[in-house]
Amino acid sequence: MNALPAHPVARFDVLDLARAMRASSALDAVPLNLVDAQWAVLGDYLQPVGLSQGQVLIEQGVKDRTVYFIESGSLTVHFEDDKDRVRIAVVNAGSMLGEGAFFSHLPRTLPSSSHQVIGFVWSICCSRIFTCQNQHSVMGRLVLG
Repeated sequence: MNALPAHPVARFDVLDLARAMRASSALDAVPLNLVDAQWAVLGDYLQPVGLSQGQVLIEQGVKDRTVYFIESGSLTVHFEDDKDRVRIAVVNAGSMLGEGAFFSHLPRTLPSSSHQVIGFVWSICCSRIFTCQNQHSVMGRLVLG
């Protein structure tokens, strides 16, 4: 007799991210024109990140060189002043967050938190992108620009 798993197994498909990136018409959409085979290679270096309502993705002042690609949902970006939180922007599927700290080596200046429960992003840290570049030089150049 075949028993079903007690909990459904989460499936992550980098091609869902590729479709979101291609479909985005936002001004901040990432012009990452990769074919599916290239996305599959990049997917070996990306880490899936599921977000819940209100979860902080990027913390202000932290030295973290991780870039996030938004597959679904939306994130709000806030600036925290000494009195209250001021909403700066909403970032949607097909966009990227964190590239400023990635390229500048400086602490994060703006935190972001998830806005919708359905938000799903993929992350890649500095060391993984350089590993990708060393193992697949063309991919590294396509992603890093």
